[in-house]
Amino acid sequence: MSDYKGCGALTREQFLFHESKVVAKLIVDERLSDEEIISKVVDENLFQFPTERMIKNIAGVCIKRLRGLDDLTLINTIAHAPVENAKQACLYAMMKQYRLVWDYMITVIGAKYREQDFSYGRIDLNVFFMRLQEQDDEVASWSEATINKIKQVLNKILIENEYIDGPRATNLNPVMICSEVESVIRANGEEVALPAFNCFY
Repeated sequence: MSDYKGCGALTREQFLFHESKVVAKLIVDERLSDEEIISKVVDENLFQFPTERMIKNIAGVCIKRLRGLDDLTLINTIAHAPVENAKQACLYAMMKQYRLVWDYMITVIGAKYREQDFSYGRIDLNVFFMRLQEQDDEVASWSEATINKIKQVLNKILIENEYIDGPRATNLNPVMICSEVESVIRANGEEVALPAFNCFY
């Protein structure tokens, strides 16, 4: 099975910060089961989405993403920490859920921080996807439209987390890892992910 299977869903699933925060609060504050979370989100339309199907689908995505962290401290960070820290925990959750986001953040963004190369642009995304298409049959089978959509999603993630200032940005901003995210990454033995957060010690 391809490591990138399911990553095409990124075109629909996006960063979902507001929705993840809502679900995180239901997990840590109300200690609801996954079924109860979906019922409550649907019944009270907590996401303010137009259709029940869409609400259920996105609630399921958020639950899977948060449960994938396997760490209540980080889920609590998403629920209650200042926005910057909460978003960073959401980014780590996305990296854990999607191999493609993991690879992009480490091999492109992390490598740039390591080399102190703060230039950034479409070429970085293009080179990343060209390499993936050569290496992976799953990615090679994606349409150009899918790949373009995923490129937009990756850029949006960077904008949401203030790595770049906008879709046409030409440079990376230095970011600072928050202590909660750093300690969980270290506890998980995933130090390889630290450069994605501009952390090198």
